[in-house]
Amino acid sequence: MTDLVALLEAGGLAAGAGGLGYAKYRAPRVYWSLVGLPVTWGRFTWTYRSTMEVCGLTVQPSGFGAFVRRNLARSEVRPVPPKVRRVRPTMVGLRITLRLPAGLEPADITASTERLRHAWGVRSVTVAETKPGFVELRMTGYDVLRRVQLPRKAQPRDLMVPVALREDGTVFERDYRAIPMALTLGATLSGKSVYQRNLVKGLAQLPVGLIGIDCKRGVEHGRYAPRLSALATDPESAGRLIDALVAEMEERFDLLALYGVSDLWELPAEVRPVPLIVLVDEVAELFLITSKKDEPARDRTVMQLVRLGQMARAIGIYLEVCGQRFGSDLGRGATALRAQLTGRVVHRVNDKQTADMGLGDIAPDAVTAVTAIAPDRPGVAVAGDTSGGWSRIRTPETTPDEAAAVCRAFAHLTPALPFLAPFRPVAQLSVPPMPAVPPLVQPRPVTE
Repeated sequence: MTDLVALLEAGGLAAGAGGLGYAKYRAPRVYWSLVGLPVTWGRFTWTYRSTMEVCGLTVQPSGFGAFVRRNLARSEVRPVPPKVRRVRPTMVGLRITLRLPAGLEPADITASTERLRHAWGVRSVTVAETKPGFVELRMTGYDVLRRVQLPRKAQPRDLMVPVALREDGTVFERDYRAIPMALTLGATLSGKSVYQRNLVKGLAQLPVGLIGIDCKRGVEHGRYAPRLSALATDPESAGRLIDALVAEMEERFDLLALYGVSDLWELPAEVRPVPLIVLVDEVAELFLITSKKDEPARDRTVMQLVRLGQMARAIGIYLEVCGQRFGSDLGRGATALRAQLTGRVVHRVNDKQTADMGLGDIAPDAVTAVTAIAPDRPGVAVAGDTSGGWSRIRTPETTPDEAAAVCRAFAHLTPALPFLAPFRPVAQLSVPPMPAVPPLVQPRPVTE
């Protein structure tokens, strides 16, 4: 009987250990809740002061505090770490609110995140300033970006589209009211197209006008035709489309002046024009020319695009520019246009110079993070903005058929815009069958 009980206990322990091992890789949230969270919380609690001391995140106490400790408490006067105000567990990690003592700033904590990550055995540590004197340590217990799945509550609303997941477990949203113009860079097979598909999938569900500029004969944007108000598939038609947008911009400014307001959203709802999102698939195709005679048309197109980037936010026209490389080497007007694109998302790139083009002027620290993106993790990118902050994100896998299906389902939201009627694409109802290809080797009958 004793042997049977011992055998059952051993079997139960083995099954439990095996279940935890399975959960660690297949259900990391369950493993974190059962094992990772209590272990990490305990390690943080017992080693907090010593970790802060060795990381240089302590300061000398005030004169009154030192006097009280020395004369009343009869204890040794030691450097003071930030005070822990709140510890909040999440499904992916820990959120810890710290009160910074005089002499420390958020940048000091940010500079030590790698040392804190290794000291507490977590996947990542990021710092966010919540209010003056307070910061929040956001610890992630496991690799959130390994298998990306957005929460169900993350749905498109207003002009905000959830497109990716940050490494701290929060949702990265593309907010056109806060960041009207954006640039997305990435090498081939880096996940740039997947990012754009998620964006189109979310925008298609909103009451906005979508305008595609795809100079690769529409191979990317052509499948979104049921939801597009306009589509340009070559540089010539792109130039005419951009001219039409500039003319519409001037008419909308006249409307703002008529009502005495300075922003589209201040207009009454009954006269407010529909917001327009301009999606440029490969911006380099608008700059590259094959002969000298094409220069005037190219310069006009680029300058008109720069005008949209400078002024179109107020009248509800937003730019979403994508490309593999975007710098002064493309030609006149490239840097002027890039300066208007506030939001930056950079996927894996082929050279450090491209990372500098995307993030070097707004978040220099993020350039190193871009160059460290592994080629076997498509969809991973670094998102930054002019505030100097940046975060590592990854978009969930979305196939072209899924994005096209959403565009067909919400085709009724496509606004009727007369000035875009000449550029309205014809939705393909069916795909022509592929022609039969004759075999390279003709079969021969087998004879005895």
